[in-house]
Amino acid sequence: MNLLSNDFEIFGIAPAFALDRDALDARWKDLQREAHPDRFASADAQAQRQAMQWSVRINEAYQRLKDPLKRAAYLCELNGAPIQAENNTAMPAAFLMQQMQWREDLEDARDGAALERMADDVAAARGRMLLDLQQVADVQRDFPALAGQVRALMFVERFARDVENRLDQLGQ
Repeated sequence: MNLLSNDFEIFGIAPAFALDRDALDARWKDLQREAHPDRFASADAQAQRQAMQWSVRINEAYQRLKDPLKRAAYLCELNGAPIQAENNTAMPAAFLMQQMQWREDLEDARDGAALERMADDVAAARGRMLLDLQQVADVQRDFPALAGQVRALMFVERFARDVENRLDQLGQ
């Protein structure tokens, strides 16, 4: 294994959307113990530098793999279907209508109960989208379609943060 290995190779797991989070966490701890710079404190400068690079690389891979959205985007990249969220914002009309309705509902929400219901609705939609991501990634293996779903989920997650921010503002 080297610094150029993909994240899945570093963790010794098959490239897939579905993964065992407990096993990922345990493997991360093992890898961190093996590569921790403190273990190389008495080694030469090159070994210390390599240990630091490995530690950083392991953490980067872990952060990407543990987050479902980042993991799905990474699978797209590995399979030649980059997300390109900055310049590809095309979405199905029904999805855009849902987004517009949510935005209007957020503007109209005047109390915590309405915002809590909205947060629950968004969380349920997110859960359904994650199940769809797994189906498209691991069963259909349609990475261009997965890239579109990742872009849609990015919109939903941004909206969920907006709802949480409004809830926080009400709580102040």
